[in-house]
Amino acid sequence: MTTGAPTDFAARLDQTAEETEAVLGRLLGDGLLPDEIARPKRLMDAMRYSSLGGGKRLRPFLVVESAAVFGVPREAALLAGAALECIHCYSLIHDDLPAMDDSDLRRGRPTLHKATDDATAILAGDALLTLAFDIITRDEIHPDPTVRLLLTRALARASGIGGMVGGQILDLAGEGRFGDREPVDVARLQQMKTGALLRFGCIAGALLGQATPDQYKALDDYGRALGEAFQIADDLLDVEGDAASLGKPAGADAALGKTTFVTQLGLAGAKQRVSDLIGTADAALSIFGAKGDVLRAAARFVAERKN
Repeated sequence: MTTGAPTDFAARLDQTAEETEAVLGRLLGDGLLPDEIARPKRLMDAMRYSSLGGGKRLRPFLVVESAAVFGVPREAALLAGAALECIHCYSLIHDDLPAMDDSDLRRGRPTLHKATDDATAILAGDALLTLAFDIITRDEIHPDPTVRLLLTRALARASGIGGMVGGQILDLAGEGRFGDREPVDVARLQQMKTGALLRFGCIAGALLGQATPDQYKALDDYGRALGEAFQIADDLLDVEGDAASLGKPAGADAALGKTTFVTQLGLAGAKQRVSDLIGTADAALSIFGAKGDVLRAAARFVAERKN
C-alpha cells in the first residue's frame, strides 16, 4: 500500500478473507438446520463453487472494520459480513448468466453456469440470496432484536428494488436490452448496482455498534464515497486491465456498449474523480480519529486495486 496506509492493512484484509471463508464454509455445510428437510448435493456444490475459494472479501471486511470502531465482537461482525457476501456471490452468479452479461470467466475460472448449467446457476443464486436473510436474523448477530431488524431491512433495501437489483435493470436498459437504449445516469446507477452493497458494509458496523446519528452519518458518507470510487476503479480496470489480472474478461463494458464513468468523464477525469472521492472518504471518517485509519486505508486500496 502507498499514501500512508497502515503496514498491516494487507494482513488484516487477508485475515478477514480467511475468517469469512471459514464462516461461509460452516454455513454451507451439509448439516441440516431446524426446519430444513434436505440439502441437495448439486445445489450445495454449486453454492460452494461460487462462494468459496476466491475473492478479496472486501464487503465483509468493511462490516468487520466498521464494527470494530465501536468494539463490536468480531464473531458477530463476521457473521453479518457472511450474509452480505452471500448476496454479493448470488449477484455475480446471476450477472454472469447469458440473459445478463453472458460471461464465461469469473475469478479466473469458468462461471457457474458454464461449469454446470443455467438452471443450477439460477437456483444456487436464489439459495444464496435467501440464506443471507437466514443469517442476518440470527441471534448471534446481536442480542437486541431491534438491531437485527434494522440490519435485515437495510440489507434488503441495499439488495433489492432501490439498490442492487434496481441498478441491474437500469444497466440493462442502458445497453438497449428492452428496445432503444435508455439514457443512463451513471452516478445513480452506480449507487444502486455496486455502491449499495458496499455502503451496507459500512453502515452495518454502525447498526451493530448502535452508533449515534453523527457516527452513522459519517459511515454512511464514507460508504457512499467508497462505493463510487470502487465503481470508477472498476471501469478504469475494464479499459486498462487484462483478463489474467482481473480473473474475468477485460473490455466487457465496451463490448456491451455500457455507459460508464470512463465513457462520461474520460480516463483523466475518472482518475481525478477517484482522487476526490478518497478525500471525501477521509474527511467523513474524521469523527473517529485514529479508529478510522483502517477504513481510510480501505478507501485507498479500492482506488489503487489492480483486480
